[in-house]
Amino acid sequence: MDDRINQLKEEKSLEDIAEGTGFTSVSLLSKIREGGIKVPLDRVPGLARALECDPRTLFLLALGQYLDEEALVSIRQIMGRGMSENEVAWIEALRSASDNADPPLTNKRAMIIRAMFGKIRRQPG
Repeated sequence: MDDRINQLKEEKSLEDIAEGTGFTSVSLLSKIREGGIKVPLDRVPGLARALECDPRTLFLLALGQYLDEEALVSIRQIMGRGMSENEVAWIEALRSASDNADPPLTNKRAMIIRAMFGKIRRQPG
């Protein structure tokens, strides 16, 4: 979290981040940065928005302050990898384009996706 705050310091002040999180003062954010207090789990969504980061990742990091490693491993296994907002948007676009038909990813479709990103592989032969 401290690294992310440092990355944003030219764009956002600590006051901006604290306000975006819903904290009433910067001192609470400072105490979290210094490790004096744990990130309140109910503040993770607001903090993720204020830090412009993935809320799932931040939530797992915050849970690490409360739980031992064995419990975290179990939670990660249950929660799976998760998706970013951009990945969710891609999935929604695919569902809309296919009328929710859940089409398989064929070689041709994979090639089209690679081509969209300039990663065309030549077929042997």
